[in-house]
Amino acid sequence: MTHGAGATEVTAAGIARLAGVGRAAVSNWRRRHADFPKPVGGTDTSPSFALAEVEQWLRGQGKLSEVPLRERVWQQLAGHPAGPVTALLHAGCGLLLVHDRHTDWLRLSAVSDAHLARLLPDALDTVLTPRFGKARRARAVRVPATPELLPSVPLLRSAAELAAELGAHKAYEFLLGRHLDANPRQYTLTPQGPAELMAALAGPARSVLDPACGTGALLRAAAGAPGQQLYGQDSAPDLAALTALRLALGSDAPATVRTAAADALRADAHPDVAADAVLCHPPFNDRNWGHDELSYDARWEYGLPARTESELAWVQHALARLRDGGTAVLLMPPAAASRRSGRRIRADLLRRGALRAVIALPPGAAPPYNLPLHVWVLRRPGPGAPAAPEALLVEAAEATAAADGRHPDARHPESRHTDGRDPRAWPPVQDAVLDAYHRFERHGTLEEIPGFALSVPVLELLDDEVDLAPARRLPPRAAGGGVRELGEVRDRLGATLRLTADLTPPRAAPGAPDTARWPLTTVGELARAGALVIRTGGVAAAAGVPVLTDHDVLTGATPAPPVAPAAPPDDGMPAQAERPVLTEPGDVVVPVSGGAAARVVDEATAGAALGRGLALLRPDPAALDPWFLAGFLRGTANNRQASSYASTSARLDVRRLQLPRLPPERQRGYGERFRALAAFEDALRLAGRLGEQLVRGMYDGLTDGTVAPDAPDPAP
Repeated sequence: MTHGAGATEVTAAGIARLAGVGRAAVSNWRRRHADFPKPVGGTDTSPSFALAEVEQWLRGQGKLSEVPLRERVWQQLAGHPAGPVTALLHAGCGLLLVHDRHTDWLRLSAVSDAHLARLLPDALDTVLTPRFGKARRARAVRVPATPELLPSVPLLRSAAELAAELGAHKAYEFLLGRHLDANPRQYTLTPQGPAELMAALAGPARSVLDPACGTGALLRAAAGAPGQQLYGQDSAPDLAALTALRLALGSDAPATVRTAAADALRADAHPDVAADAVLCHPPFNDRNWGHDELSYDARWEYGLPARTESELAWVQHALARLRDGGTAVLLMPPAAASRRSGRRIRADLLRRGALRAVIALPPGAAPPYNLPLHVWVLRRPGPGAPAAPEALLVEAAEATAAADGRHPDARHPESRHTDGRDPRAWPPVQDAVLDAYHRFERHGTLEEIPGFALSVPVLELLDDEVDLAPARRLPPRAAGGGVRELGEVRDRLGATLRLTADLTPPRAAPGAPDTARWPLTTVGELARAGALVIRTGGVAAAAGVPVLTDHDVLTGATPAPPVAPAAPPDDGMPAQAERPVLTEPGDVVVPVSGGAAARVVDEATAGAALGRGLALLRPDPAALDPWFLAGFLRGTANNRQASSYASTSARLDVRRLQLPRLPPERQRGYGERFRALAAFEDALRLAGRLGEQLVRGMYDGLTDGTVAPDAPDPAP
């Protein structure tokens, strides 16, 4: 078979995903089968193959019968000769034709690929013009020419098949989401949680503008009202086009979508727009934002931003594109709230009532993940409107801590999830922030919620620094939660220390001299004999199912309870073909990296989904005692001989772990001893955590005045 120029190529990793096997299997096929397709590109260490040849070979071998359609479409897109972004644009145009003029697509698709490529430009123009306007040069999405479309025709046919299965919108969301996941460093993304929070803070709006729209996450979060007008702009033409297609495909209700490709500060594409809401995740720390050429721009109503204050330029651009009384919500770096170079603009925003709230998100809520980003809520003051006397400051990380305080398994305070990337931790954050903000909006003030929210008189904020960082005004609550809570922690610590003393193992006695000559077997041999079953984790759990992680196994923590399942997000992701592995009592769970550890699943842990990086061993109770199994798997020498090492990491081959061949009664004797050791280990962990909590709480209480230095010691 000849390989045509410009045909789609696929890597060995892509072949593995197509066939549902590992990379090693593809390597074996290349060695063992002389008729396996030859590389057509790539390098010696990472060759690429013609996708059509690979598919034909896999079908001939009977290895392609169960490949999901979405995987085939993704491989066509990822291996497109013009690159995945061009492929996404062409696929989006084709899916819009399928969505808006399905009958026309069916008629056109009946012809050959070459003929279809000649017919498509005129057909696409019939759907792009009504959606994006007649001015072809001004709109973000242009009609591809026939030579550009020719290599994309197979992709468009496959995308149409996927649309028949999922719907055009979900098909496009799947392809776009897969591309963004595969290229995380190429894009600055706004995660779904913060995007929905920002849209909710802005409130219902018939017209929404995002002047730095990226891939359209904020406009997508705000979309949904019939007759809504959505305006977007981005300096990257490809992103402006992707956003336009994404919004057009996601809106069945009539909506006006206008996106443009230009830098909004230097070349505003929507100078006459007076939007109800502006949502923006602007570029951070941009020294080349246009300070010199824009010095006399009319948008700098609150002062010319310094060269180092690009974010304040975006703030004023957003305010300039609002109607009177409209709301702007921007995602900002924390430094913008306190840099000295921006204090005069911040002061004027406060003085005139434009800046309504500064909300500090938990670290990890949005990139860059190491910073606790802020959300600024602003309102364009109308003529003669009185300035607001107070501004709201929120430290949203405290909402995460408060939610974790309701964790029913109080034995494991270290299992608190304070990272905003944890989807289970986000709904309490969003609910608490919106509740505080809406109460503040209704009453113009908010009674202080210690450590979380406070409305501050504007006059108090107008000092020499005009520092608006919520952490400056909202110190965290004492770690123990107050004097009464500290007393409860102290009592629990005392009880745990007494329990630890009772569980201390008896003095070790010498072992039998013949233990070194035990006949050994391996986990792999036991699996082949049917004495146990091996499963691996990694498949996404269903909504509402807690996930047991390798961190939980290593630290003895209980999986965090799931949040109440909400309506599934309309992200276009099809359901997983493989179900997650759910733990059962008596299972033994082993991390494949990170040290010698094994955990026997009890009733409290049962029902959790097995997370990534874990192996589950399900022993036959008639052949293997689970505590005996877990205890011998934790041996240091055992883990060392079963591990393989890379330059910077180690990985455990669970099948190579060894244990002695012992009759059931001997196994139970060892099992009881291992069970007692595990209980002692749990008590030690709990005592350590409670001790740390008590020490932190006492330090915090003594330093913030809630604990007296001469407080009498309570009676036992």
